[in-house]
Amino acid sequence: MAQPLNSLHDQVANKLRDLIFSGELAPGSLVDEVGLCDAWSISRTPLREALKVLSAEGLVRHEPRRGCFVNAVTEQDLDEIFPVMALLEGRCAHEAAMHASDDDLLAMESLHAQLQAHADAGRIPDYYATNHVIHEAIIAMAGNKWLAQTIADLRKILKLARLQQLNAPGRLDQSLAEHLAIFAALKLRQPEAAEQAMRDHLLHQREALRTWAKQQKPRVLNDQGLIQAQSPI
Repeated sequence: MAQPLNSLHDQVANKLRDLIFSGELAPGSLVDEVGLCDAWSISRTPLREALKVLSAEGLVRHEPRRGCFVNAVTEQDLDEIFPVMALLEGRCAHEAAMHASDDDLLAMESLHAQLQAHADAGRIPDYYATNHVIHEAIIAMAGNKWLAQTIADLRKILKLARLQQLNAPGRLDQSLAEHLAIFAALKLRQPEAAEQAMRDHLLHQREALRTWAKQQKPRVLNDQGLIQAQSPI
């Protein structure tokens, strides 16, 4: 039985995202529609529908008579996106402080213990993973679907940049301290303090990225100012 078209193009969109986020389709590269259709044994229709979805998400752009290209993130993009993320995630922390249950906070206690252990051991990949779970938990505690969706959309754009903010000198310890400050405000159910702590956390991430980028070899940024890093935010 043939799959419904919408189901197929959703699957194709997921495959394309995986290629982009893994770096197999690098920023600025052309999406080889013919090659992908052959490789995945699909027609052009679901692929083009999937590309429309990714275009709406900001992951690719269509150029008339040339095709679709993977978007790249510039330093200016980061300067513009991070303050917006700080506002959005700050509001999530505000609402989470109002809505968090005792069970929610108990689970967060365990996550922060894991975060502390990863920081103490210098396990940056594990720290990134736990950090992501904590941010997602705060968003879930906020219970605001509009904030959650907007943050998810912007995170896709940031994921294109393949950022390494924890490699900046002293950033790992600083990030941990910021997370503990956010959690302290959540435990005390102080919405304004939680919001400010989260905003500071996001803005400090941007400054850490700026510091890290300046310390890299010139090839990290190309002539157009495009990020060429190697690890996810």
